[in-house]
Amino acid sequence: MTHEVFNQVPPLAGHDASDEAALLDGLHREGAGWAEAEVRELGRLAGAERAQEWGRLANEHPPVLRTHDRCGHRIDEVEFHPAWHELMTVAVTHGLHGSAWTDPREGAHVARAAKFYTWRVDAGHGCPVSMTYAAVPALRQSPELAARYEPLLARPEYDFGLRPPLTKTALLAGMSMTEKQGGSDVRANTTTAAPQPDGTYRLVGHKWFTSAPMCDVFLTLAQAPGGLTCFLVPRVLPDGGLNPLRLMRLKDKLGNRSNASSEVEYDEAVAWRVGDEGRGVRTIIEMVNMTRLDCVIGAASGMRLGVTTAAHHAAHRSAFGRPLIDQPLMRNVLADLAIESEAATTTMLRLAGATDRSVRGSESETAFKRLGLAVSKYWICKRWPAHAAEALECLGGNGYVEESGMPRLFRESPLNSIWEGSGNVAALDLLRATLREPQTLEAFFEEVALSQGADKRLDAAIKETKESFADTATIEYRARRVAERLALVLQASLLVRHGHPAVADAFCATRLAGDWGGAFGTLPPGLDIAPIIDRATPKVG
Repeated sequence: MTHEVFNQVPPLAGHDASDEAALLDGLHREGAGWAEAEVRELGRLAGAERAQEWGRLANEHPPVLRTHDRCGHRIDEVEFHPAWHELMTVAVTHGLHGSAWTDPREGAHVARAAKFYTWRVDAGHGCPVSMTYAAVPALRQSPELAARYEPLLARPEYDFGLRPPLTKTALLAGMSMTEKQGGSDVRANTTTAAPQPDGTYRLVGHKWFTSAPMCDVFLTLAQAPGGLTCFLVPRVLPDGGLNPLRLMRLKDKLGNRSNASSEVEYDEAVAWRVGDEGRGVRTIIEMVNMTRLDCVIGAASGMRLGVTTAAHHAAHRSAFGRPLIDQPLMRNVLADLAIESEAATTTMLRLAGATDRSVRGSESETAFKRLGLAVSKYWICKRWPAHAAEALECLGGNGYVEESGMPRLFRESPLNSIWEGSGNVAALDLLRATLREPQTLEAFFEEVALSQGADKRLDAAIKETKESFADTATIEYRARRVAERLALVLQASLLVRHGHPAVADAFCATRLAGDWGGAFGTLPPGLDIAPIIDRATPKVG
């Protein structure tokens, strides 16, 4: 025996992943305290070694496209590792996919957001879960279709396989919008939709990104005689035949590898119109806004996983004669990561609450959500890659090897900023909202004004941010800076009102007042970081 193994960190397993003050306090504050037991149940499962192993296996054995069977028949099927199906079963049976739409209780969408945040063992399978959740409000633009499909989209059962949708016990929905030539500019789409005498349409064209192509139905965009229109496209037709959606290939992606993303060609594919002709963007934006919320939730969840992994490592690893977690500079890094994480978590819960109240008819919450979601999608998703990189570095060389799980987290981190509109799209979207719907800006500043007088640094930042809209000549050029500042004052306002005082003080001192360096771990002296680190350190066993 050449050496003894010691000073290695035990696995981060056997804990409750939902045991987080910012999450549970927000759950109650936003009207879903009744769901705490459900969230904690999922948290214990997410913290268990078995579930974490499912996440590892699903990513190490990514999906495989089977275009034909052994006899040469076209089947266009995607084959997954059994771990994927385990992950999907948990997510769907716990209602992460759509149960909030049929749950009449106040806070149903907040409860769903908290569960989606907590079930962080694999990001890839969150894609079909998120799209199914988001499909419902878009589908409601056609009440007849919604009446048939919504109950199946919301049912907490996982029923994988190619069969006619209305014969299955439950369904999953995807979305398919972008094309080679247009990307985010979906109005440049060239796929055509020809109306038929029976009321259906026939779609001909291609889609450059169709994530989760094994879903049962898809919402897609195509050019109908009246303009760009939204359509519902099933994988299998009512008579049991395959709809001609040809899966050309699966994307070889940086991360999110457990999830299949494909290129698809429509060869006279049968589709049903959702909403009016020519209003495709307006119709499908209902779906996009919901998936943007999930981008924020996913980024916040990823940050939480990063900081808890780093804190767990630091608590069990010693260097230079003492535990890492007791060393001043490491404490600075951990506290800074924790501040960013808590700000993201608190914000995503507020947005989930606004979503819940918006669904229930609140005009003021709808107006606030319109702008609050745009700026948060921009900023929180933008912050995640830097956060993931710093959390990985806390583990040193151990963090750079696959067994630690940190490389997978790092590879996931850029995705949410790209999905559903990259940084420029999100920043320009908020400007468009302020011009077309000025009440959204009013509602946003009414929200942050609730903290007025609580912190002078925040009051000054809000005043400065309001004044930044006066220079209309350069505002498009400055759109990213405007989005960032709006996001920061929103996060600070929420932390000052609802967060731990030490977290709020540190956030305002650094993110607003500028007493901060260019990297995580540059907090100024004098802050009370002990409770911040304690809140981020998981309690295992």
